[in-house]
Amino acid sequence: MKPRHKRLAIIGGIVGAVGVAAALVLNAFQSNLVFFYSPSQIVAKEAPVSRTFRLGGLVQEGSVKRDGTVVQFAVTDTAQTIPVQYQGILPDLFKEGKGVVAQGQLREDGMFVAREVLAKHDENYMPPEAGEALKRAQQSGGNMTSKAAAGGQP
Repeated sequence: MKPRHKRLAIIGGIVGAVGVAAALVLNAFQSNLVFFYSPSQIVAKEAPVSRTFRLGGLVQEGSVKRDGTVVQFAVTDTAQTIPVQYQGILPDLFKEGKGVVAQGQLREDGMFVAREVLAKHDENYMPPEAGEALKRAQQSGGNMTSKAAAGGQP
């Protein structure tokens, strides 16, 4: 084999290895990527069903129901409301009327099953995505609430 062919084979092997490595990194990044959605976006069917994402908004007043470690509550952006179910211990700062971000999956029946619930940590903090979603919902929908899905609770 000529030296020129050896160099081309080595370069081709390096390019192939870099391509495979890049594909593996991008695949891992894609599977770990978690998007944020507001209740209005979920009702508009913009959120994926049976895929992990974050839901953010305010805990609706009077919606928290506890049964042992299973908690059901509703998250609202003042225009739409999504029912949430969580099993576990909630953060100390979790309260009705306060900001919350829940990470989990949306079931076919419209219930959001959270694996993790995060509450705001002080008087002034709200995740930027949740703040923007609340502003958009207030501008477009006013202060009305609606049911999340067929059979969903407000």
